Amino acid sequence: MPTREKVLPELCPVRVERHERGLVSYKRTSLPQRRLIMKCLLPLVLFLATIATAVAKSTHVLVWDERQPRQAEAYDNFLGNEIAQRLKASAANLELRSVALDDPEQGLSDDNLKWADVIIWWGHVRQDKVTDENLKRVMDRLLAGELSLIALHSAHWSRPFMAAMNWRAQEDARNHFAKTLPGKSVTFTTVAPPKPYTVPAHGSMLTPATFASMKNRTTFEATIHLPWCCFPDYRADGKPSTLSVKLPAHPIAAGLPATMIVPQTEMYNEPFHVPAPDEVVFEETWAQGEHFRSGMVWRIGQGKVFYFRPGHEQYPVFKQPEMITILANACRWLGEK
Repeated sequence: MPTREKVLPELCPVRVERHERGLVSYKRTSLPQRRLIMKCLLPLVLFLATIATAVAKSTHVLVWDERQPRQAEAYDNFLGNEIAQRLKASAANLELRSVALDDPEQGLSDDNLKWADVIIWWGHVRQDKVTDENLKRVMDRLLAGELSLIALHSAHWSRPFMAAMNWRAQEDARNHFAKTLPGKSVTFTTVAPPKPYTVPAHGSMLTPATFASMKNRTTFEATIHLPWCCFPDYRADGKPSTLSVKLPAHPIAAGLPATMIVPQTEMYNEPFHVPAPDEVVFEETWAQGEHFRSGMVWRIGQGKVFYFRPGHEQYPVFKQPEMITILANACRWLGEK
């Protein structure tokens, strides 16, 4: 009668034999048998991998556009719709909704915002039309990590981007004085830029900036000058720019060359009055010497904001495949929970 054999700790299949009196023996399969087993298992492994890819969670992307008439100079069906269509056609695991300022609830209904993982925002001449209620809904979800924001080009003056930068400026100030004045009580007041939607002159104090004074030995008062969210120079002449990747290992830069030419774009020139970003992914330069940090990331509460500069509604920037690749990469990365 066969006796119980010792089970060898080898990474190979075994054949199990059961006997009348309950004894079990284990025999290693031969090499031809193992090859046959692997040949049979391989299709199953490939099938399971395909199923896993198919059921991978899609990132829900809400494309918001104020839809101004001048977009017709470069886009047949509005800039936001163009971005949504190109992302849908070229990027896997992205689900798209394209909405507009003139839609019911300005496209920012609870249903749309709860559905979205990421919102791509294009605004220009009607930035101030977004309601306080809708701004609060966007900011609440951003801070909670339920939504991330991609602000494109002139959306540096969009209400969600400015609110996010104001929040970050105050958070940075609190963290700074917690380190430099440990154990002290610091009260904060904020000062807005001189006038909304104005351009700072060269030589102006760079914002955000914070100043603190001592009230007594244990108490301090701090004033935060909130970020202007603008820059001193711009030129809408459609001259080309060179977009350079500063962080090639960053997920937003995946699959891109080290440099790219943007054939037609508006020029912005530093300094950009925003809080110091956590990451600068792209830098943009022009033949006349201007430069701009054209792809920046900030953590805002539990969410993230990515500002991507190239654009102007009169130029077909978002018909360029590299620009769509950047947006697709950003959506997938920002949409991770």
